[in-house]
Amino acid sequence: MAKSLDYIFPNPPEGLDPAALDLARVPESVAVIMDGNGRWAKKRALNRLRGHKAGIEAVRETIRCASDLGVKYLTIYSFSTENWKRPEDEVVGLMDLFAKTMLAEVDGLHAEQVRVRTIGDLSPLPAETREAFDEAWEKTRGNTGMTLVVAVNYGGRQEILRACEGCMREAVLVAEETGEVLAPTAEMFERGLYTCGMPDPDVVIRTSGEMRVSNFLLWQIAYSEFVVTDVLWPDFDRYEFLRCLLDYQGRNRRFGGVA
Repeated sequence: MAKSLDYIFPNPPEGLDPAALDLARVPESVAVIMDGNGRWAKKRALNRLRGHKAGIEAVRETIRCASDLGVKYLTIYSFSTENWKRPEDEVVGLMDLFAKTMLAEVDGLHAEQVRVRTIGDLSPLPAETREAFDEAWEKTRGNTGMTLVVAVNYGGRQEILRACEGCMREAVLVAEETGEVLAPTAEMFERGLYTCGMPDPDVVIRTSGEMRVSNFLLWQIAYSEFVVTDVLWPDFDRYEFLRCLLDYQGRNRRFGGVA
């Protein structure tokens, strides 16, 4: 159940009215492309990993705020399949940060009934990082609150290829067993997605002002609304999240139809 707006937004900045948010129209599923950690660090003459560490508080606050508002699914883009191209010390630092953060946060998430799951191929991750995510899933899988979906070593194109392979395997199996030529359907395809059983995002939020999707949830965001904020991820807080939701609620979602 959503908490009161006064509780969630106790000290709004001038000109921002939390009462303008319609709790009945809070999106069921929110996806976030967390961008700008490196630029945040560069502006302060810090190394990039310091920017990633600073972004943890923004993740923490966004999770808390989304859960308090009654969002059912929050998907955060943590590490893409292309991020392996970054400097080795940054990648190693990120993997260590993922493991330590998940282990440090899981008890608090569990207490708030948040369920933690991942999407992406975890097999190339260091054992400690995989184990931290696995432990979080095992500990929280029975929770009934918001589902926090961590996209790690995730790529939208790779996910689509994976789903296509699943369709092909299913078609071959049916053909071998029955002789029937099975025509592919959206339902067959979606069974092969990491997000099978989850709703598509109602809104995708991207920080740092960049206007691109970066290989994120390419199938799932077909009808999602996009909200882009110039705020760098470490500076993103509950009030910027509120601005994004107000922007979203000002849209008229048509899903290809007519207003």
